[in-house]
Amino acid sequence: MARLADYFVLVAFGPHPRGSGEGQGQILQRFPEKDWEDNPFPQGIELFCQPSGWQLCPERNPPTFFVAVLTDINSERHYCACLTFWEPVEPTQEGLCTEDTAEREEEAGEGGLVGLSPAAPGPPGQLFAPKTLVLVSRLDHVEVFRNSLGLIYTIHVEGLNVGLENVVGNLLTCVIPLAGGSQRTISLGAGDRQVIQTPLTDSLPISRCSVALLFRQLGITNVLSLFCAALTEHKVLFLSRSYQRLSDACRGLLALLFPLRYSFTYVPILPAQLLEVLSTPTPFIIGVNAAFQAEAQELLDVIVADLDGGTVTVPECVHIPPLPEPLQSQTHSILSMVLDPELELADLAFPPPTTSTSSLKMQDKELRAVFLRLFAQLLQGYRWCLHMVRIHPEPVIRFHKAAFLGQRGLVEDDFLMKVLEGMAFAGFVSERGVPYRPTDLFDELVAHEVARMRADENHPQRVLRHVKELAEQLYKNENPYPAVAMHKVQRPGEASHLRRAPRPFPRLDEGTVQWIVDQATAKLQGAPPAVKAEKRTTVPSGPPMTAILERTSGLHGNSARRLEVVRNCISYVFEGKMLEAKKLLPAVLRALKGRAARRCLAQELHLHVQQNRAVLDHQQFDFVVRMMNCCLQDCTSLDEHGIAAALLPLVTAFCRKLSPGVTQFAYSCVQEHVVWSTPQFWEAMFYGDVQTHIRALYLEPAEDRDPSQVCGDSLGPRGGAGLALAHPRPLGQVGEAPAQADERSALDVASEQRRLWPTLSREKQQELVQKEESTVFSQAIHYANRMSYLLLPLDGSRSRLLRERAGLGDLESASNSLVTNSMAGSVAESYDTESGFEDAETCDVPGAVVRFINRFVDKVCTESGVTSDHLKGLHVMVPDIVQMHIETLEAVQRESKRLPPIQKPKLLRPRLLPGEQCVLDGLRVYLLPDGREGGAGGSRGGPALLPAEGAVFLTTYRVIFTGMPTDPLVGEQVVVRSFPVAALTKEERINIQTPSDQYLPDGLQLRSCTFQLLKMVFDEEVGSDSAELFRKQLHKLRYPPDIRGTFALTLGSAHTPGRPPRATKDKGPSFRTLSRNFMKNAKRTIGRQYVTRKKYNPPSWEHRGQPSPEDQEDEISVSEELEPSTLTPSLALKPSDRMTMSSLVERACCRDYQRLGLGTLSSSLSRAKSEPFRISPVNRMYAICRSYPGLLIVPQSVQDNALQRVSRCYRQNRFPVVCWRSGRSKAVLLRSGGLHGKGVVGLFKAQNAPSPGQSQADSSSLEQEKYLQAVVSSMPRYADASGRNTLSGFSSAHMGSHVPSPRARVTTLSNPMAASASRRTAPRGKWGSVRASGRSGGLSTDVGTRLAGMGPPQANGAPPDPGFLRPQRAALYIIGDKAQLKGVRPDPLQQWELVPIEVFETRQVKGSFKKLLKACVPSYPATEPGSASFLCSLEDSEWLIQIHKLLQVSVLVVELLDSGSSVLVSLEDGWDITTQVVSLVQLLSDPFYRTLEGFRLLVEKEWLSFGHRFSHRGAHTLAGQSSGFTPVFLQFLDCVHQVHLQFPMEFEFSPFYLKFLGYHHASHRFRTFLLDSDYERIELGLLYEEKGERRGQPACRSVWEYVERLSKRTPVFYNYLYAPEDTEVLRPYSNVSNLKVWDFYTEETLAEGPPYDWELAQGPPEPPEEERPDGGAPQSRRRVVWPCYDSCPRAQPDAISQLLEELQRLETELGRPPERWKDAWDRVKAAQRLEGRQDGRGTPSSLLVSSVPHHRRSLGVYLQEGPVGSTLSLSLDSDQSSGSTTSGSRQAARRSTSTLYSQFQTAESENRSYEGTLYKKGAFMKPWKARWFVLDKTKHQLRYYDHRVDTECKGFIDLAEVEAVAPGTPTLGAPKTVDEKAFFDVKTTRRVYNFCAQDVPSAQQWVDQIQSCLSDA
Repeated sequence: MARLADYFVLVAFGPHPRGSGEGQGQILQRFPEKDWEDNPFPQGIELFCQPSGWQLCPERNPPTFFVAVLTDINSERHYCACLTFWEPVEPTQEGLCTEDTAEREEEAGEGGLVGLSPAAPGPPGQLFAPKTLVLVSRLDHVEVFRNSLGLIYTIHVEGLNVGLENVVGNLLTCVIPLAGGSQRTISLGAGDRQVIQTPLTDSLPISRCSVALLFRQLGITNVLSLFCAALTEHKVLFLSRSYQRLSDACRGLLALLFPLRYSFTYVPILPAQLLEVLSTPTPFIIGVNAAFQAEAQELLDVIVADLDGGTVTVPECVHIPPLPEPLQSQTHSILSMVLDPELELADLAFPPPTTSTSSLKMQDKELRAVFLRLFAQLLQGYRWCLHMVRIHPEPVIRFHKAAFLGQRGLVEDDFLMKVLEGMAFAGFVSERGVPYRPTDLFDELVAHEVARMRADENHPQRVLRHVKELAEQLYKNENPYPAVAMHKVQRPGEASHLRRAPRPFPRLDEGTVQWIVDQATAKLQGAPPAVKAEKRTTVPSGPPMTAILERTSGLHGNSARRLEVVRNCISYVFEGKMLEAKKLLPAVLRALKGRAARRCLAQELHLHVQQNRAVLDHQQFDFVVRMMNCCLQDCTSLDEHGIAAALLPLVTAFCRKLSPGVTQFAYSCVQEHVVWSTPQFWEAMFYGDVQTHIRALYLEPAEDRDPSQVCGDSLGPRGGAGLALAHPRPLGQVGEAPAQADERSALDVASEQRRLWPTLSREKQQELVQKEESTVFSQAIHYANRMSYLLLPLDGSRSRLLRERAGLGDLESASNSLVTNSMAGSVAESYDTESGFEDAETCDVPGAVVRFINRFVDKVCTESGVTSDHLKGLHVMVPDIVQMHIETLEAVQRESKRLPPIQKPKLLRPRLLPGEQCVLDGLRVYLLPDGREGGAGGSRGGPALLPAEGAVFLTTYRVIFTGMPTDPLVGEQVVVRSFPVAALTKEERINIQTPSDQYLPDGLQLRSCTFQLLKMVFDEEVGSDSAELFRKQLHKLRYPPDIRGTFALTLGSAHTPGRPPRATKDKGPSFRTLSRNFMKNAKRTIGRQYVTRKKYNPPSWEHRGQPSPEDQEDEISVSEELEPSTLTPSLALKPSDRMTMSSLVERACCRDYQRLGLGTLSSSLSRAKSEPFRISPVNRMYAICRSYPGLLIVPQSVQDNALQRVSRCYRQNRFPVVCWRSGRSKAVLLRSGGLHGKGVVGLFKAQNAPSPGQSQADSSSLEQEKYLQAVVSSMPRYADASGRNTLSGFSSAHMGSHVPSPRARVTTLSNPMAASASRRTAPRGKWGSVRASGRSGGLSTDVGTRLAGMGPPQANGAPPDPGFLRPQRAALYIIGDKAQLKGVRPDPLQQWELVPIEVFETRQVKGSFKKLLKACVPSYPATEPGSASFLCSLEDSEWLIQIHKLLQVSVLVVELLDSGSSVLVSLEDGWDITTQVVSLVQLLSDPFYRTLEGFRLLVEKEWLSFGHRFSHRGAHTLAGQSSGFTPVFLQFLDCVHQVHLQFPMEFEFSPFYLKFLGYHHASHRFRTFLLDSDYERIELGLLYEEKGERRGQPACRSVWEYVERLSKRTPVFYNYLYAPEDTEVLRPYSNVSNLKVWDFYTEETLAEGPPYDWELAQGPPEPPEEERPDGGAPQSRRRVVWPCYDSCPRAQPDAISQLLEELQRLETELGRPPERWKDAWDRVKAAQRLEGRQDGRGTPSSLLVSSVPHHRRSLGVYLQEGPVGSTLSLSLDSDQSSGSTTSGSRQAARRSTSTLYSQFQTAESENRSYEGTLYKKGAFMKPWKARWFVLDKTKHQLRYYDHRVDTECKGFIDLAEVEAVAPGTPTLGAPKTVDEKAFFDVKTTRRVYNFCAQDVPSAQQWVDQIQSCLSDA
């Protein structure tokens, strides 16, 4: 029973003590005046009566009522019901207030009554003050309070004749029961009657309509957010203008949280004075008047629910985890069915008559029922995860969170994790975990309704029915007697508050009230306590839990077959069948990824433990440890599936004898797992074991079993249901229901004990408490031992791992919350070399372990109630335990070192190239899988070749890994991965767990620009010193201090690798000088790629001939000073003395100039007139431009001495020179560096001021103009038109700073508007006009717009038609960088035009290449499956976009050249992008460069002679290390590959040739791609070697020489589809969608490493079939080809290569000298052509027709529409001119079929060894028939045709199947006229054939022929 009301208080308005306008509450009277003993008077009531502050009011307001909630220090809630009414202010009070107000009014101007009431502006009339009646109670009967206070107010207002003292006295003495569903009628003595109903159970909250109102105000989604926020301990703030609504909303939210209780700050109505409470750091649920919304908005981490506006605002920094799916969506849909039942019917065609909606009260209960079901689903089976740690004197219960989450499959779920860690759940466990207590609706639901809820999941109507049933029970709980709720309470009349009250509320007589209270108290003390005994029972546990969401992977992972494999393997291990076990082990390790397999392993191992010990031999021990490690490596620190828990007793059971008296246990080999250093794991294990022992303590002796059985059976009877046993105890109830009925769970035992406890004697109780306490204590000792086993490392030096693991690394801050300080990731990831634990010796491992164990012991013993004496004893014992264990371990480690080492696979030595030497011999390593799925099998098929175990070798040329897969099931495939040392781009250290589950910290990841990745960890036998040595040597070889240290230059020299080369005898002073200068200038050189940084000072006239200051220090300084007026270098260039003109003429570029007819070396006048260009030797000493070749093509009219001046205007002195001329249009292609920018700095001066004399700058810019004019004039088409129009007449004063000519027109890319304007005016072409519309004053944007991608797009990025250009074209287009050509005014008078384009810089190429490398060769497996991640990273790299730009610019230049205009490409320094563009243009325009010889010439000329900086871009030396690898040449090869793909018939070389060059340009195997220019190569003496020197050297020094040699032996570089059209200009599509990723980047063959070193790639010869050493049957040649392992082109060569190989083999067998493959192929082609001609009746044609009228011959096969329909013509090769008409090619296509046919005819006739007519008997019941038979000895067949000329074979007899040929007899229907002896039979394995010849001799001949054929076979 309890008092209905504790206190009655009267609070009135009083002035503020500090004289401010706002008043404060004053308690006038309170009853009773003395505090109750059990319930002191709550403080601060006056604040809560008027939460918005005490203020006077100008008018009388109606009375208000609300209930505030106060929480005291003991978390007891007090309900303060407040009824407020207004009374006129008494004069004294008013006077006080008005004086005060008057002062304030003066201050505030016309601010009105500040703070009192804004409604009375004038002098105040009558003011009203609030007065509040307050009822304080611990019970929550809102309606009773409202009625009671209303009655008191009514008596006062209406002046009823009832004593207020009596009413108040009666109210304070009214006593009602707390719960139990009783009904009580009370009266306060004023003729009133009220019925109070108490709820049936006290534990269920009372919500009335508050939940339904909350949903109405906020909606489903918002309420669900608030629900999750409250559960996950966020701050929730309600806003409303109504106080009653705030109370209701808070009450509703709390009701939804049942069965959890909210334990943080809960203030439904917060007074204004206490608003700072909102900034508290703890969670809360608070309601505040909406007037204070502004204050609420400043709070950053508070979720604000506005009840009036229906919104919930979640700040950005707050994340509310949602309910786990599918519960979130299920809950949402049920709620909508309850709130909006019409939603289901809204779409029906014939909706039923209106459905009856539930009343608000009923709807409220339905909504609560939904949440009650939700909790039952969330917490289902929670009782199986409770640990009974103590039963007496009070139950101590712990909850095993990890097991709960693991069994639900929700370890990752943020919501559940936070709920389980919250205070509310801790309260839930301590309150509801108790095994013996009263139960309520929730207990029933969780225990008995789970199955029903699962079954109903997919049936909404059944769910709704269940919800309604639950709602009924909740409703009945609140309203046990619905019919009798009759109240009779007087109420004041309408608008009574407006009537003038007769008097203020009277002062009550305290004495009277106190007397009534005392009377009632005395009466109660005398009466017996009417306590209704609570019905306590054992709480039902319900079914064990299942996962909320069945993961599909679980089904797959737990297949019975896998478990069978695990069981078999373990039984093989223990039966000693080691070979069988070894075979199964890989499958077992794979299976152990699944949870069921891991549990199965633990169960099986348990069966092999007898008496807690299992002694194994060494091999068994290794197997068991390996499987345990595999199990544990996937365990998180929480061990939510109980695997580590199951293995813990086993690691102390399995052991092996090392020597007499020294035993090694398994725990010393499984320490390196994060779970062992997690305090939560040990606590859960400890409590689980304590529970087992406490349960055993109370079981009847009959039930009790011996402890060993308890342990041994720990996974016995119930392991199979796929549940995670949190602990392998049969008796601990974390898991499934016990198997037998008599096996009571620990909770059952505890419940029984709690029931008996009151009946026991005092001594018996003491005894039980002591027994339990000593049980806990002994377990604590046991666990201190266990922990020391698993935390102290066997080897002190390897303890780094332990110290860095969570709980030990930072022992002082280890916390016991579930996730804090636990490391969820893999152990390896957490390593950090800077962790401060580098020096293992000095760190105190034992101390750390002792502290860890002590903290654990402290926590568990305090929680389990161990006495402090015992605890002190434990603290003393722990250091001794640790010390003893350390001593034991020392012996074990000493002995374990003596064990014979594990047999490791033999190291396989790699094959080396001639001249390649080993620097570091094999270091044993594991090669780990990277992101390429090839090696791991993956989607391309094949086995998991990686990880592989082997060795890494470092040679002077390569880094090589050779080894074998660690997975023995893959077979003994040798895995090879290698790359040239020079190609290394990145080397980083890594830490990884190795495949054999041992932890090896020294890992290295090497990435190369040839797209290889070596991700390896060194074996433990390789010391860290060796690993470090490997890194240093690798670095030394990768970045030699001097270019002479590279492999190509040291090849064959005698010095030992790894040491600097011995100084060779100098040929002259130059070598020494040069190397000195090299080192001196190396740093300066790197920074001086762009020399334009310095200010340019024009030299005085005397020094005219001397190069500018920049030149003197350019690149490598050759001499310290130059003589004035000379162009020859000083003596420092000794080696170049022998570089005569004749050897210059031998160079590639000179040969090409002569081929193109570009000028001559002769300077005689007779030739000069006819030749527009000449070859100038001006640079033969490399004085003008170091990076240009010695001979250059310049216009005939320009003199050599002018070139020196022209060169100054260009970067790096690279002035424009001709590099190619079109044979058809005679247009020329020129190349140069970009313009200097500062070279014409004098022109920045005031433009109109006449210059006193011509300056140097003026003259050089004039030279520049003249030079360009000379180029224009040299073009035959323009020579006459513009010969006289020289530029010298124009003033140079207005020249812009960056451009060659002030009047050059600019074609700009930047203005799309101008582009569209010019397209409107210009004639419509595909690009509009390239010619600028400058004459009409506009800018020509057309060429540029197309380049910038702004022009009208072509379909598929197709090139435009050749005839798109307007007739008025510029003679010369200068393609320059957009940045160079800013601010230029267009001028139509000149004949050249500037085309500014935006190009990427080399640093962008470098960055892009890095990303491309990572995309193609990722170091980690892709996160998302499929090619999506690869394509995304490929797109991020922007590599294809750069290829697209290059192709686009090149096609533009090709178009311009093809239309007759010349082009000068003048980009950057003229040696990167310029080279790419110029080379591509020549390749596309001139078929010669698409041959093997031509391509070589192109690379030698444009890349080598014109000075592409191979050494600088490839970072060949130490000096270039910082600049990194920039693959400009590789990018060019990629562009060529793209063109090759689109035009496969136009190239003589194969795609392999491009890959070969791509690999070797970075490999340093050849000298070809070393150094930055011809000049440097001459300096080193590489360019012109004496013939004798070359002869003595077997190794190829030049890549071209090598290609030539190899091409003689094999057609690997040759393209069989080559069928060129001589005049073809290629115009490839350049859109990114048309580009393909080059397979050079992605393919790899693990069988032999990269296939580009041909000698290495050709594996050892296969033995011929016949030779078998054992004389057995010939072995089959068949073999499996794996795409990731074998080289497919070699394993399955194309048909032509195979035929050519076969041809050579047969010739060798026949003893003839084998013919070269090229000759054979040419002969076949020639014969083919000849045959085509004979057949073609005059028109040259062929089987291999190629003149397709289509302008693209991208593929070898076309469909051509002919008159007869479409015919397929295979286009391989042709000598037909491209001018042939369409009809000609159609005829050719038609004829080709007949040619094909006749070809087969002839081939067939060659195979006719013998033929003639024979009669053959048909099959059963068929007649004899005459057929034409052909005996074919080659194909070993007897074929037959209908008649002689028939071409179609009707059938054949395979002679391989013939067993005998015998004379035959005539049968029925045989020819009559034939002799009997002419019959013969051929007997085969299948049937007998009857034949008959025309006569006996021919029959004899046939038999002989067939016999001889058979004997030949």
